[in-house]
Amino acid sequence: MLSRLIDVAGRHQVRVYEGGSGPQLLYMHGAGGLLANDPFLARLTQHYRVTAPLLPGYEDSDSSAPLRTMLDFTLFGFDVWETLKLDEPMLVGHSMGGMIAAEMAALDNSSVKRLALICPAGLWLDAQPIPDLFAKLPFELPELLFYDPKKHAALLSAGGDFNDPEFLTDFLVGNARRMGTAGKILFPIPDRGLAERMYRIRARTQIIWGAADRLIPPIYAEQFAAGIAGSHVTMIPEAGHMVPYEQTVAVVSSITKLHN
Repeated sequence: MLSRLIDVAGRHQVRVYEGGSGPQLLYMHGAGGLLANDPFLARLTQHYRVTAPLLPGYEDSDSSAPLRTMLDFTLFGFDVWETLKLDEPMLVGHSMGGMIAAEMAALDNSSVKRLALICPAGLWLDAQPIPDLFAKLPFELPELLFYDPKKHAALLSAGGDFNDPEFLTDFLVGNARRMGTAGKILFPIPDRGLAERMYRIRARTQIIWGAADRLIPPIYAEQFAAGIAGSHVTMIPEAGHMVPYEQTVAVVSSITKLHN
């Protein structure tokens, strides 16, 4: 995929990744951002014209008007949409990005026609609390995020070694910037009232979950399905929270069903 910096509403300088051909798809990333040479987006480009903006604080995306509230994040998504003159794109979001995508679909329920939520954040169940991602050390993340951490852990570090002090320092600095943005809507708990607004979502919706998700337990899929009328849940085996990378083909197949 190619990338470029764009000016968004005179408020943000945003790195946007673009590629592929076909129906338009707007992708909202999770708290970890995009992976190096992101294999999930690469697979999506075989079916869609993919646009994937990076939130301020991720890579070299920056802002003169920092995002502070859930509404700010939601409007940011629409500002990118309008800046790039997207025409009714399918809206896809993973984890934190799913939370943003769901809020967008609730706020403007006439423009968002197709919605895919992949292990989205945004709800909270006292009986099934979500682990505090911000309290985790880098070496603890693979076990939390992957069904098979030994096989996929290198994805998080782009092959780097967390035992290398220089690499670890660079990772922690970048991660601090990312988490500084994500924390505005995910800390101390990832709940900004989405449950009260999901009834407004009219988009044809696929809810996709890793059956072994240790970060956001699969019971949350039921809560999203109950809140979004007519939505469909796809539970994918042998996958954790990073299901787009552990079971890429299955996730993309579920997304393409929204066009069937």
